[in-house]
Amino acid sequence: MSLFGRDAEIKYLAELIGGVEDRGGALIVRGEPGIGKSALLAEASSIASASGMRVLTITGVEAEQGPPYAGLHQLIYPIRAGMGALTGPQCDALRGALGLADVAAPSGPLVGLATLTLLAEEAVHRPLFLVAEDAHWLDSASSDVLAFVARRLESEPIVLVASAREGSNSPLADVDLPSVDLNRLSEDVAGELLDSVAPGLTPAIRSRLLREADGNPLALTELPASVGSLDGLDPVLPLTDRLRYAFTARIAGLPVQTRTGLLVAALNDSPSVAEVLEATGGVLGRSVELDILTPAIDARLIELRLGRLTFRHPLMRSAIPAAADPGERLQAHRALAETLRDQADRWAWHRAAATAGTSERTASALELAADRALRRGGVDAAIAALEHAARLSKMPDRLAERLLRAAELAFESGQRDLVEHLVRKAETVELSARQRAIATWLPSSFEDGVREDTSRTPELAFLAESVAADGDVELAMRILWSAAMRCFWTEPGSEARRLLLAVADRLPIPADDPRIVAISAYGAPFERGDKVLAGLRALAAAAGEDAQADRFLSSASVMVGAFDLAARFSASAVPGLRAQGRLGLLARVLTVQAWSCVRLGDLPTALPVAAEAVQMAHETNQRFICGLAKAVQAEIAALRGDYEQATTLVKEAEQVGLAAGARPVLATAQLARGLVAFGEGRFDDAFADLRRMLDPADPAYQFAIRACAVSELTEAAVRSGQSDAARDIVNDLESLGARTPSPALEIGLRYARTVLSPREDRDELFAAALEADLTGWPLERGRLQLAFGEWLRRQRRVVESRTHLRAARDTFDALGVHAWADRARAELRTAGEPGPRRGPDARDRLTPHELGIAQLAADGLTNREIGQRLYLSHRTVSTHLSRIFPKLGVSSRADLGPILRSAEAGQRRSHDRRRP
Repeated sequence: MSLFGRDAEIKYLAELIGGVEDRGGALIVRGEPGIGKSALLAEASSIASASGMRVLTITGVEAEQGPPYAGLHQLIYPIRAGMGALTGPQCDALRGALGLADVAAPSGPLVGLATLTLLAEEAVHRPLFLVAEDAHWLDSASSDVLAFVARRLESEPIVLVASAREGSNSPLADVDLPSVDLNRLSEDVAGELLDSVAPGLTPAIRSRLLREADGNPLALTELPASVGSLDGLDPVLPLTDRLRYAFTARIAGLPVQTRTGLLVAALNDSPSVAEVLEATGGVLGRSVELDILTPAIDARLIELRLGRLTFRHPLMRSAIPAAADPGERLQAHRALAETLRDQADRWAWHRAAATAGTSERTASALELAADRALRRGGVDAAIAALEHAARLSKMPDRLAERLLRAAELAFESGQRDLVEHLVRKAETVELSARQRAIATWLPSSFEDGVREDTSRTPELAFLAESVAADGDVELAMRILWSAAMRCFWTEPGSEARRLLLAVADRLPIPADDPRIVAISAYGAPFERGDKVLAGLRALAAAAGEDAQADRFLSSASVMVGAFDLAARFSASAVPGLRAQGRLGLLARVLTVQAWSCVRLGDLPTALPVAAEAVQMAHETNQRFICGLAKAVQAEIAALRGDYEQATTLVKEAEQVGLAAGARPVLATAQLARGLVAFGEGRFDDAFADLRRMLDPADPAYQFAIRACAVSELTEAAVRSGQSDAARDIVNDLESLGARTPSPALEIGLRYARTVLSPREDRDELFAAALEADLTGWPLERGRLQLAFGEWLRRQRRVVESRTHLRAARDTFDALGVHAWADRARAELRTAGEPGPRRGPDARDRLTPHELGIAQLAADGLTNREIGQRLYLSHRTVSTHLSRIFPKLGVSSRADLGPILRSAEAGQRRSHDRRRP
């Protein structure tokens, strides 16, 4: 197709290609069918090739959307020799995904990392230009891999350009990439293009063609070939129908055997010419030779090259089956199934397409194909196979079972609309009790009950009990966990919580099972706090052995205010979940880790962890987890004294939480808002903001989190002259503290009692508070030291105050809590001890992402090991380190440790100061 009117787009692509040595990147070209996407990509490929880049191409094919990684195979095949250089897990994952090795189901992210690493290694020798044509027709697994790669090309000499139809859904199209939107040609440019293709048209026909094409380049180039048939076209038909008419008009004049061959080729999920000829022979009842396709080549419908058949435009592949008789399509699928009888998965798909009624044999074959697709990480292919198998099922119970299994897979991959569609289809037949339970539970489990009626919590608890009574305890546990999560994200009420716990108590599951511990913590964080904490401490020795157990225990620890244990369990869970490629769960655990580290004051750890949590939550489409992680980032920014950034992040988090009433998001955002107000000296606002977390009528009220900010609230009240109001609040919380040994609540109440006590008692209370075991809670110790020093100075005990104020300053400096460190400095100056202002910490010069990489490098990890942890190529890690070194004033990774560990040493010194 000619590129009339596309000069600006070509220039843009040429500039992208020309800068590849300095910066890689990705771009998506969008537009309606026939608008010139393929022609633009072809021109870009020519420019890239002429500039010395190696061009690798993937072409999405509608018929290949079922088998997982079919598109990825096209990309990897030309560079497959490099797979041997990959690390063992990456090599195994990639070989398993491509069906080259019989391995356990590879995780999608690990396949993505292996692909990125392989491409990066190839690009060392020669920059790469990757073309993904018709990305909307790529199988989901391949699209996910390309989306993964596209997000991480900044530092690689690789350019990825993809094309997709406007309005189409594709993981690649959902990545936030620069885009080029191709519009229809103007009337003048369309006329120039038509005249170049068909210069001898009469004025009347030319006018008609321009009107019908309406600026679509493909229509302008293809419609003249069927000019004799144009009189019958309906001018109100949509463009795609007009193009299909043009294609079928050209096909109608071809010999019967050629049309049959084209139909077989269009339905085949492979470009193999040998397969097309064999299956065509099966339809015609005789062997055929390559020359049957010559008329289609002459008509410029297809191209043959190296044993591969390619349609000149994907629309031809869609138009041919649409124009064929249904019986012809069934016959072609049967012939393809016979041709592919030794390839189980492909046989099953074509046999299913060839079956008009039911067939239990074919349905069972599709089920096996679904199992194999899952082993290769092809969740979408497995869902499609199971749904098709259900259509072929003779028995209603098998139909329902297959649909509900597909629905469970769709739930695990976050496809809410598909889950509801599959469940509705399953409910058209009579379901067993177990099947009814799944059909009831699945649609309600998205977003952990946010936006649902709170009555769903007891309903799910009863459902779990019913399922357990029927013998499926594991399914009952999954349902009960869903109910418990609703106690975190919403507030179902005390009766629903009691019911949830009663069901959990009756299940035949040991009390020390991490899931039971977590359910108890979510259902009754205060009433069962002592039992939960005992269970957590007993299980702490096994942290790191089971990532799934650790992620349950980390969540349970947060609920009972044991942030030191939460940080430990979450840090133990992260490596296992990362290795398994379970990015959805990883995003949740990273958020727990960041949340806990902030409460402990470990900002150097929290900063990069929260940034990764936001990224992972965004990539896995977990809107409320992303909002919660952003609220944690806001809290970090407030503690670091970056109030403008904190306010921006609070607003972003609240945009997520307010409309849906996601209580943890709103509570954490409100805590960050209070810290901002406090840091800016607006103490009345700070008290009002923090008080909202304790009001059951406020959407920022969260049953467990309300007990986590007692120190902040009390300090804001004292500074705003509202000590009496604070005493009333603390008295209410004292009754709560009597029911639970929650470390966070106990520490908060101890601080509140001290600063609200009569003047004559404060010396003794401050001393006792500082004597308490605050190992692992440096922020709280620093807060006590600061408060004690401030109080002593106000009592004109200046010399005594300096000791505590210095300790507080050093603690906050080590933790990166700059706002409070500056308060301690100001108090010291008032106390007559001038000192230098805090110099910029090495960590302040780095972005959260850079800080994470620097910390891993300082720990001795190689670039490859860092890349595997963070799902980056080692070349990208190298590029980041090259930016980090000058920021920190170092010349090698060996120098990173001393720079970053200096702050940690300061932190340790502050911990060792058990008494001022």
